[in-house]
Amino acid sequence: MNQLQPLNLPPHPFKITEVNGQLTLFDEIRKKTIVITPEEWVRQHFVQYLIKEKKYPKTLIKLEGGHKLHGMAKRSDIIVFNKEGRKILMVECKAPGVAINQKVFDQIARYNMVHKIELLAVTNGLQHYFCVINFEDESYRFITQLPVYAGI
Repeated sequence: MNQLQPLNLPPHPFKITEVNGQLTLFDEIRKKTIVITPEEWVRQHFVQYLIKEKKYPKTLIKLEGGHKLHGMAKRSDIIVFNKEGRKILMVECKAPGVAINQKVFDQIARYNMVHKIELLAVTNGLQHYFCVINFEDESYRFITQLPVYAGI
């Protein structure tokens, strides 16, 4: 079996199987077996971090949600909703080998032109950045960690 890169996220006991030479796991959000790519490995760990550490209900988490930006189809990695169905967090996941740079921040900022979400996160599984957007004064500030889910 291939080695999966350790991440700077809490470990999770995924049930990993090998199918035709590819590692797979059961995605409990999408409720299907998926192939583990480096980016998917990060996404699955970050989802478990949101559920276990930050207490976000898994029923309010959507993975790879589609949206249109300038007429082109795009996919957001993770979007979390509150109980009223309002989007409260968007996460952009990259593979561990992808540097978190201005290009990645620009990508999530473009996606957020559509979503208008106040809390953003960017991760490659090794580094994580969290940002709060203030739409009223068009500003943002980085925060050191994600808040625990407050049911808001």
